[in-house]
Amino acid sequence: MNIQFKKGVLELCVLSLLDKRDFYGYELVDHICKYINISEGTIYPLLRRLKTEGYVTTYLEESQEGPPRKYYKLTEKGKEAYKELEVEWETFVNGVNNILRGEIN
Repeated sequence: MNIQFKKGVLELCVLSLLDKRDFYGYELVDHICKYINISEGTIYPLLRRLKTEGYVTTYLEESQEGPPRKYYKLTEKGKEAYKELEVEWETFVNGVNNILRGEIN
């Protein structure tokens, strides 16, 4: 898949998942990779930016499989940003689909 497509939708995918529940970084990568081929290195800069922008907070939770894991939790500001991005995405996809499947007069 085109790298620009991925970059454009990765933030939306992360916010969507965090709207459902809290995730730790690798868990996000693992889940997204089931649908979109991304590398682990692409998600952490995005998560840092989302934290800087106040869209997510973090907390540590003990793990039975090693060191504590850093979980990401969506803030109210993040929920608002997600809803706005979701509307923008739907509008964009509908417009592209209309072009791709539409008739030219």
